[in-house]
Amino acid sequence: MRPSVLLLVALAGASGPVLADLRFVEGEARDLASGQLLYREQHWIRSDGAAPLERLVLYRCPSGIAFARKRVDYRRSRTAPEFSFEDVRSDYREGLRRSGASASVYSGAKTAALPAPTGTLVADAGFDEFLRARWDALAAGRPQPLSFVVPAFGRALGFQVRSAGRARLGDTPVETFRLKLDGLLGAVAPSLDVAYDARDRSLRRFSGVTNVRDDRGRQVKARIDFADPARAVAPAALQAAGAEPLARCTLGS
Repeated sequence: MRPSVLLLVALAGASGPVLADLRFVEGEARDLASGQLLYREQHWIRSDGAAPLERLVLYRCPSGIAFARKRVDYRRSRTAPEFSFEDVRSDYREGLRRSGASASVYSGAKTAALPAPTGTLVADAGFDEFLRARWDALAAGRPQPLSFVVPAFGRALGFQVRSAGRARLGDTPVETFRLKLDGLLGAVAPSLDVAYDARDRSLRRFSGVTNVRDDRGRQVKARIDFADPARAVAPAALQAAGAEPLARCTLGS
């Protein structure tokens, strides 16, 4: 595995000043029905101006134990970045890899070549970039099609995202959007709802199926709130997050 650019940057400047292109944001994932805190997501995002380069995510139980980590590399594609997710509670892994012009997706022990999509290919956190690029069209009421990578299915599925209107989260004005499967399945399959700050287009709330699984291996449905805006941080924090050991813990405790 090639060295992570994130880690190289961290090692090069661990004792240096805060970098303007390195930001941190944290989200709280709560059960959709009960509101119980299930886990926290901590994101470190390195960017070049408005273009994201890499993202590191730590997933922590409420106790503080880190149980999963995700790395996202946007350098080959902003909407369909390479990513790797690992959860030590069940030794589960999933992600997307690229080799030359080809790409493959994996889930657990299964790996499948990713055929050329019929529309714009979107994977994982690349959905943020897709949505921001189509913001004006969506706000004008024009639904946008996309092919979203679903590692558990070993392929990309046709989805459609549309505006769900303007709302407020506390004092924050937000634009809301809904992602649903395209075609007949969209009428019965669950949707994914997101809310973005109308001022800076940053994600403030996610509601739907996550890539974290419960004790039975089922994908957790949660509402993830990013209450505070991203802030600049020093690279030493990123170095620590990349090296922190993962351990088993129980969601919600």
